Amino acid sequence: MAVVVVESPAKAKTINKYLGSDYTVLASYGHVRDLPAKNGSVDPEHDFAMTWEVAADSKKHIRAITEALKTDDTLILATDPDREGEAISWHLQQALAPALKKGKKVARVTFNAITKDAVTKAMQHPREIDTPLVEAYLARRALDYLVGFTLSPVLWRKLPGSRSAGRVQSVCLRLIVEREMEIEAFRAREYWTVIATLTTPRGQEFQARLTVLGGKKLDKFDIPTSEAAELAVQAVTSRTLTVQSVEAKPATRNPYPPFMTSTLQQEASRKFGMGAKQCMNAAQRLYEAGHITYMRTDGIDMAPEAVMAARDAIKDRFGAAYVPDAPRMYKNKAKNAQEAHECIRPTDMMAAPEKLRLSEKDQTNLYDLIWKRTIASQMAAARLERTTVDVGSADGQVVLRATGQVVQFDGFLKVYDEGRDDEDEEGGRLPQIVAGEAADKRSVAPEQHFTQPPPRYTEATLVKRMEELGIGRPSTYASVLSTIQDREYVRKDKNRLIPEDKGRLVTAFLTNYFRKYVEYDFTADLETELDDVSAGSRGYKDVLERFWRDFSAAVAETADLRIGEVLEKIDEFLAPHLYPLRTDGSDPRICPTCGTGRLHLKTARSGSAFIGCKNYPECRYTRPITGGEDAGSADGRILGTDENGLPISLRAGRFGPYVQRGEATEDQPKPDRASLPKGWAADSLTLERALDLLALPRLIGPHPEDAAPVEAGIGRYGPYIKHKSTYANIPDVEEVFSIGMNRAMEVLAQKASRGRGAAAPAEPIKALGDHPEGGAITVMPGRYGPYIKWEKINATLPKEIAPEDVNLDQALELIAEKVAKSPGRKKAARKKAAKPAAAKAETPTSKAAAKPAAKKAPAKKPAAKKPAAKKTPAKTAPT
Repeated sequence: MAVVVVESPAKAKTINKYLGSDYTVLASYGHVRDLPAKNGSVDPEHDFAMTWEVAADSKKHIRAITEALKTDDTLILATDPDREGEAISWHLQQALAPALKKGKKVARVTFNAITKDAVTKAMQHPREIDTPLVEAYLARRALDYLVGFTLSPVLWRKLPGSRSAGRVQSVCLRLIVEREMEIEAFRAREYWTVIATLTTPRGQEFQARLTVLGGKKLDKFDIPTSEAAELAVQAVTSRTLTVQSVEAKPATRNPYPPFMTSTLQQEASRKFGMGAKQCMNAAQRLYEAGHITYMRTDGIDMAPEAVMAARDAIKDRFGAAYVPDAPRMYKNKAKNAQEAHECIRPTDMMAAPEKLRLSEKDQTNLYDLIWKRTIASQMAAARLERTTVDVGSADGQVVLRATGQVVQFDGFLKVYDEGRDDEDEEGGRLPQIVAGEAADKRSVAPEQHFTQPPPRYTEATLVKRMEELGIGRPSTYASVLSTIQDREYVRKDKNRLIPEDKGRLVTAFLTNYFRKYVEYDFTADLETELDDVSAGSRGYKDVLERFWRDFSAAVAETADLRIGEVLEKIDEFLAPHLYPLRTDGSDPRICPTCGTGRLHLKTARSGSAFIGCKNYPECRYTRPITGGEDAGSADGRILGTDENGLPISLRAGRFGPYVQRGEATEDQPKPDRASLPKGWAADSLTLERALDLLALPRLIGPHPEDAAPVEAGIGRYGPYIKHKSTYANIPDVEEVFSIGMNRAMEVLAQKASRGRGAAAPAEPIKALGDHPEGGAITVMPGRYGPYIKWEKINATLPKEIAPEDVNLDQALELIAEKVAKSPGRKKAARKKAAKPAAAKAETPTSKAAAKPAAKKAPAKKPAAKKPAAKKTPAKTAPT
């Protein structure tokens, strides 16, 4: 028998069905070792020695594999076929070294799809761990650690509120910030077009656009104003028009290649609004269930047998006319041959989406997309006819053009057409038009247009741009995008990525003091060097040595920088965007309140940035760094006055925007203030809403039982109802201003029924089954959103996963992640499961006890402390 180790329980379950009882299939639950999150885990002074640590939650998985190896002589490492998978296998081999004594065999197998045929063939062709691929992982991990643990403390000291910097994430953030700066600097330009609705002698209408005026071909901005547009309209209406030419050209559209990681993420974003992480989670589950091939790949080629299977499926489903004469073969030059696996495709071409009946919406949508793209990639081209009609005057002063397109044979379009980030203008079908015939004018009208700024990135367009620049790889796109959002450097609004103030400041800091390391070419070249390591053509320590020599010197140069000096530099760097030109031509840095102080950049302890006046505290003018002077400012935006004539102003504070009544005086040094609740926009705040906030807490009335006041207010933990010392939360902040006594009594009664400090008994949203260690796993409703519950472990459910769609495998992964982050919290949950595990572990011990012992082992002293275990030096290169 052999022990087979894979990453996840879902993958283990699928593979176990194919291998049968001759194999023990266990899951490692991802990486089992990592660099401890502390200084010194990578030591540049000692040849970049790396100290590894087995994660607390991984120890039990290592023990389970060790126990299995006591009776089995072969360890088969069957983790994913990419760099991360190879690294997991290497870590497992290192961590299991004590159990792999003489006579034990270790083999590495990979398969691109989890099907019976693929898994069986892989078992027949074992190999050793790929050393260059592991070294590429070691280099990436060391680089990411060195950048993170060296640069992040610099940010903390020099730029309060910043959280971290990363080798790829900082470059990705720069892309988003620079796009936002382009948008802010953009100035719209007006232009006009003239559209005529014309009719043929047979009474059929069509539209044409003016392309020649005064005998000259029009460029985009040749009609700049409404006056010029009216003159152009008159030029058209005053002339008789005839059809000068009709040109019809045949055209073909070939299908798109099958998906690789980046194109799958882009299309899932366009068509379903999926984020990169959400897309890869769904793809991972489809792969582990055996429905699709491996989903992290740079390749678009398809196995010959899959090509033939696709052609058979097309003929069977759509007919022979849709099958091209020769199979379509796709090739691309992958940036990293080690990640150029086969394209992402269904493992069974005949398994149409409606046949699988997947229960989760994300998986259903993604499989439908993959199946259609794969089938379409092997279908016949679409045949089109594109028609261009020129209509003009006899004197040649005016020409209008109409275009149309007709699909004569739909080909692959019958199944699939790729989404677009920017809509193309494609004409529809034109009526029958004959050269030389008259074209009567039904109407001629000018249309006003304005140039548009470049669009903000979506996750799809950002991945596309990163791919074009050579930044990141298939295994990193999703994690990089998640990191910059988790760090609150970027927020997502209507699927568009918008930089936060902290993100702008970090980018400005790194661009000024570490410019080389956020350059696109430098990052892409470093990725290429790491690809060379994985190909075995470059030593990984050489890459680390060259990088660290220059990087450590750059960090040392910032040691004496003062915060004020950094802010001044960033202020200067961002000046065109922080202080846009005023319409009256005055100095944009002069304070609009006091008229004498100069505006400059400040940061609050919370990490947010704002513009303030140099004359503080005499002048308290502040405003956000985005939106200019119209974005609302302290002492600069008065909402109105209250019934006593005191001004109500909107202000920007260190903890966010707030409203204030009046000014600080000797009699009242702290005027009434109220923070804006989460979700309230400062730019749309009205005087009425500000007064409502300042009136809180609001008296609802006397309690019917004891006449004590019942109040509604907004506190640190959100909106609440208060009666004496009892606080009961309410879900909607708007309810604070309207809640009546009946509803308040209901909320207080619910609080009382839960008991002192106890959580309200809630019905599970969904029961998922039992944990491998025992205990039910459920999806529960929570105050901050749905979560996964197992024993005393509560794992938040990601926003992109609907609680009704979550499955047991996802839940196990979320629980494992939660425990890995806070291992101490699992002790109580572990107690229940420990008993049966302990009983099982006693079996071999009991057998050993039955044998006659050669020597009696000395009894352990229960009171004595265990000596610290002697650490084996961690190996820095794979064995």
